[in-house]
Amino acid sequence: MRPAHVMSRALLCAFAALPLAASADDLLIRNAKVHTVTERGTLERADVLVRSGRIAAVGTNLAAAGATVIDANGRPLTPGLFGGITALGVVEVSQEKSTVDNDPHAAERGQAAEPRPEFDVTLSFNPDSAVIGVNRVEGVTYAMIAPGAVSGDTVIAGQGAVARLDGRADAMVTPSRTLFANLNAGVSRAGQFMLLEQATREAKPTPQMRDADFRLLTPTGREVLARYLGGGRIAFSVDRATDIRQALAFAQKQGARPVILGGAQAWQVAGPLAQAKVPVILDPLVDLPDSFDQIGATLENAARLHKAGVRVAFTNLNDGTHNARKVRQSAGVAVTNGLPWEAALAALTANPAEIFGLGAEYGRIAPGYVADLVLWSGDPLEVTTVAEQVWIDGRAQSMRSRQTELRDRYRPGAR
Repeated sequence: MRPAHVMSRALLCAFAALPLAASADDLLIRNAKVHTVTERGTLERADVLVRSGRIAAVGTNLAAAGATVIDANGRPLTPGLFGGITALGVVEVSQEKSTVDNDPHAAERGQAAEPRPEFDVTLSFNPDSAVIGVNRVEGVTYAMIAPGAVSGDTVIAGQGAVARLDGRADAMVTPSRTLFANLNAGVSRAGQFMLLEQATREAKPTPQMRDADFRLLTPTGREVLARYLGGGRIAFSVDRATDIRQALAFAQKQGARPVILGGAQAWQVAGPLAQAKVPVILDPLVDLPDSFDQIGATLENAARLHKAGVRVAFTNLNDGTHNARKVRQSAGVAVTNGLPWEAALAALTANPAEIFGLGAEYGRIAPGYVADLVLWSGDPLEVTTVAEQVWIDGRAQSMRSRQTELRDRYRPGAR
C-alpha cells in the first residue's frame, strides 16, 4: 500500500494556490503545537486527525492510511478565529451606498429611526464578498453578521447570525441568531428605555391595549420581538456602567438572554455580570474615551472582567468589517495589559462560540468538533505572525485574496 504522503512547506504553499477550497479528504496534521482551548491546554508536538470535516483524534503518533499528512514542524495550530461583530458579506465598500446592506434605515435618513426587530441582515449576506477572503486568509473562519447596531441610531436594529466564511451558500448557523439593541443610539437614556418598554408592551400585549392605540412596532416586528423576549438572545450595545445595569435588569424582567457589546465600563460592574453569567464582547483597544459613556475605559477591561469570572470575547469596534482580522492583534494588547494568554485565545475561539450557542461544535480542537483550524508561522497573537494555512470543515482554504492579488500585480518587478 502506498503510504500517506507528508506535506512539506513547499507543498503547503502550493495548497494556497487552490481555488476556494480543497475537498474534505482525511487530514493528519503532525508535530504541531496544538492549542486545544480545552482542559487539555497546549500540547507540544501533537497530532490532529480530521475525518469527514470533523476532528477525529488529538494525540501523538496518530496514523491514517490514505490521509493527507502535514508536518507542522512544531508550529502553532489553533481553532479558527472569530472575527467579531461585523458586516462581512453585507458591506463591500462603506462609502458606496449600493454595497451597504446592513442598515434598516438606509432609505429614512433625516427621519426618525423606528425600532425594526424584524429586520434580518442575514438575507443580504454575500458569501463571495471580497472582504471575506481578505479576513479569512488571516485565520478568521466565522463571524457574527450584525445589523447596524454598534453605532446606529435606532434602539432595536434587527437580527443577525454567525456565518461560516468558506463561501458556502448556507453560511448562517441557526442557533446563533441574535437580536441587536443599541443603547448608544444618540437619544436620551430615558428615551431609550422608554422605547424598549413601549416595544415590549406591544410584543406582550395587555388587555388594556386596543387596536386603535399608537404602535411603535409593525405586526411582524411585534411577533419577532416576542420570540426574543421569550428566552432569546439580545445583544445590547452599551458602554456606561449604569446603562449596563439597566440592560441587565431589563433582560431579567423580560426573560431574555443578554450579551453586552462594547462595555467600555463593564469592569465597573464585573460582579453583577459574573453573577448573572452575562458575557461581554469588547474591543481591547478602547482606552481613551470617544464619549462621556467611556470615561472609565481602560486597557485592563478584559483582564479585570476575566479575573471576576466574566466570559469575554473580542471584536473590533472601529473597523470590524474590513479589518476583522486585526482582532488577534487586539487580543495581544489585552495580554500585555494583564489578560492570561490562554484566556485571550479563548476570547477569539471558544468563548464567542459559547456566547452564540455553538460551543458544542466550534471553537476548540477536540474529538467531535468541526475542523476549523489555522496553522501559524509563530505566536498567533504576535503582529508579525501570519496564517500559513486555514481549514474550514477540514477543507484547505485558498490563501489568496483580493489584497494579495493586487500586491502581486502591482509590486515592483511584477509582470
